[in-house]
Amino acid sequence: MIEKKKLTPLVLAGIFVLMLGLSYASVPLYEIFCRVTGFGGTTQVANNAPKIVLDKVVSVRFDTNVNNLPWDFKAKSNVMDVKVGQVNKIEFEVLNYGDEPTAGVASFNVSPSSFGKYYSKLGCFCFEKQELKAGEKATYVMTFYLDPEMVNDANVKNLEDVTMSYTFFSTDYYKQS
Repeated sequence: MIEKKKLTPLVLAGIFVLMLGLSYASVPLYEIFCRVTGFGGTTQVANNAPKIVLDKVVSVRFDTNVNNLPWDFKAKSNVMDVKVGQVNKIEFEVLNYGDEPTAGVASFNVSPSSFGKYYSKLGCFCFEKQELKAGEKATYVMTFYLDPEMVNDANVKNLEDVTMSYTFFSTDYYKQS
């Protein structure tokens, strides 16, 4: 039998190793959790469109923002009325009004956050580095649908409008000092 004096340091070392491992695994585990549950307004990424389109219509509002970039960023349409299950495309226009090339990355969230797991993207410019030369204008497209499963969720089945908010951040924002 191991003495108490030897067992205590072994248990503490084991707890330390476990906590260290959990700290490294927490970010990927949190991302997986958010993707699966839609927690915090995390939307879904889909490979295929749904096979059913419902008569239920939801207004999707598009909010655009820029953080630390000399860019104008706007949706070509601020609101779209979409049928649940129908594939939709929305175009965004971006203009670099600065005097030099700049790069940005768009992130997003959906509100109310409980709707995130039913907002599915088939294609998006999100989280990809976008570079624009001085004075350059670009159009980015997002293809999405609202998952028909939403009508089975008491928390969101009666929603009539949701907001997708996009923010372009300078890629300098992501650089480590």
